[in-house]
Amino acid sequence: MKMQKPRRRRRKIIRQKTCRLCENKIFNIDFKDVELIRRFQTEGGKILPRRITGNCYKHQRKLAMAVKRARFLALVL
Repeated sequence: MKMQKPRRRRRKIIRQKTCRLCENKIFNIDFKDVELIRRFQTEGGKILPRRITGNCYKHQRKLAMAVKRARFLALVL
């Protein structure tokens, strides 16, 4: 039998996600700001979760409310 070398696994360097809204000092998220809202939605119109976007708790809550209001007024899907 042939001896096999042990495989070395490369470790993923996980960069800590930071809230882009906090970095840019955006405190109020307006439902009329469609460009900002679309960045945090999938193509199907679902809101992306915090663990993917890296938003903080406060901004994620405000973002969810803005998306729901924009949906009601048919500004976004």
